[in-house]
Amino acid sequence: MNKLILIALVASMFMDVNAQSTEVSSGLYAWDKLMIKQGTQRVGRKLMEGSSPHFEFLEMHATTQEKGAKSAAPHAQKNLEEVIIVKEGTMKFTMDSESVVLGPGSAILIPPLAMQSLENIGNGPLTYYVMMFRSKKGKEMDRSKNAGGPLLIDADLLKYISNEKGGRINYFNRPTAMCENFEMHVTQLNTKGPSHAPHTHIDSEIILVINGQVELSIDEMTYTGSDGDLFLIKSNEMHGIKNIGEGPCKYFAWRWRQ
Repeated sequence: MNKLILIALVASMFMDVNAQSTEVSSGLYAWDKLMIKQGTQRVGRKLMEGSSPHFEFLEMHATTQEKGAKSAAPHAQKNLEEVIIVKEGTMKFTMDSESVVLGPGSAILIPPLAMQSLENIGNGPLTYYVMMFRSKKGKEMDRSKNAGGPLLIDADLLKYISNEKGGRINYFNRPTAMCENFEMHVTQLNTKGPSHAPHTHIDSEIILVINGQVELSIDEMTYTGSDGDLFLIKSNEMHGIKNIGEGPCKYFAWRWRQ
């Protein structure tokens, strides 16, 4: 019996190790098909967890806090960098000694070791996406500091730049502690059709649909998505996105490399 228990424990450990090292899949992560974990005054939705071409660890989830939900204690990540995007509601976010109130479309870049906390201060639910990642090359805190350190980006203060297809909002384009470069922007397409021709790049990329309907091709696969849906495109994969709805579409795009 003891031998059987030992074998089972070893097998379990082996599966856990492999689960951590499994590379996340490219493609669509549909909001209405995400696994839901119900908690006290909050709901969690897991998108992905594993490794990627640039990260030894990549995890992404979404959390919805009800009005009046108790906030988690302030904490810091030792060896993880984070990006948070507000989907709906009003968030008060505190990083180290700075606090800011952020609404939908706002974004936060949190370097390792930064003390952080957040709370729902709105009159309804607060929903936000969290991306956590660790570079295969390790963190470079001096690189983060020289590039400006943490970012607290209020979407209401950003400039919309019009173009022939719609417009664009730039968030940031700079090195971070875990990335040689990390770039984030929002694109709006006012009419049907592609944003640009299919292409590849060394960067991995995430597309997060804010509103409207889009079609995204990744290599030989084609996916459709709408509000809240997310796509992952890994390094060097051929991809292209277009608006397929009757009205405008709007989406986040962020990409990174080492």
